[in-house]
Amino acid sequence: MSSSMLFNVTMVVYMVSTCIFFAFLASRNKAVGLAGTYAALFGFLVQTAAIGLRWKESYDQGHGHAPLSNLFESVVFFSWTIVLIFLIIDFKYKYRAIGFFVIPFALFGMAWAQLGLDSGIEPLVPALQSNWLMYHVITCFLGYAAFAVACGISIMYLIRESMEKGGGNAQAGGLLSMFPSIRILDDLNYKAIMIGFPLLSLGIITGAAWANYAWGTYWSWDPKETWSLIVWFVYAAFLHARITRGWVGRRAAILSVIGFAATIFCYLGVNLFLSGLHSYGK
Repeated sequence: MSSSMLFNVTMVVYMVSTCIFFAFLASRNKAVGLAGTYAALFGFLVQTAAIGLRWKESYDQGHGHAPLSNLFESVVFFSWTIVLIFLIIDFKYKYRAIGFFVIPFALFGMAWAQLGLDSGIEPLVPALQSNWLMYHVITCFLGYAAFAVACGISIMYLIRESMEKGGGNAQAGGLLSMFPSIRILDDLNYKAIMIGFPLLSLGIITGAAWANYAWGTYWSWDPKETWSLIVWFVYAAFLHARITRGWVGRRAAILSVIGFAATIFCYLGVNLFLSGLHSYGK
């Protein structure tokens, strides 16, 4: 069995998990919600095995590098980190409805990787031939994943707040009963960003160290570096506003969504549309 086959299984399982979470919101049956979580866990384990197998395939082909070097591998790893952060929060807090707003991010990533990207294993370009590759990519994508979870939670917050203001709980058939309270959603959004922000900071630091190793300079204002700094400032502003000015609720949720949009552009938009030192990511 190849890693590609396991990635296909992963994509299907994440699709099933998303459908189960939708059924959970429709049925309000706790057993269905638990099934959605375990489906996501199964997909995560299959994806973990697939990543490990792809790493082995790289060695078998004589390349011998971690599967983190091109757009296909990074999208797959991003999906993996999203599910990892979700499962940690899910098993700790047991708010199953969050899965419907988070697992689709992983599903879309896997679907795009499998159906739209070149999955070939290629040798590393000279700039990537460093142990800094793993340190930088892992910390950055764990931070991105935490921001993705925060975005999903923020969307839940905005939906709940809008329905509550409109008196829509009855019209929604009790849908809001499946959502955590406004206060809990706001707190989870903050906690997810508190996970992601230091990881992103560490990713920027390791990236600077790697840049100095590869190109002889810690910072060159490459488009990716510039956008990484923009994302960092957005989430720094979020934390500053919350801690010093008491920004909570709707404003915090909107800023979280904006931050994730900036994160996605930093990750994909820069690599696909702007030319720079990180263009190898194509």
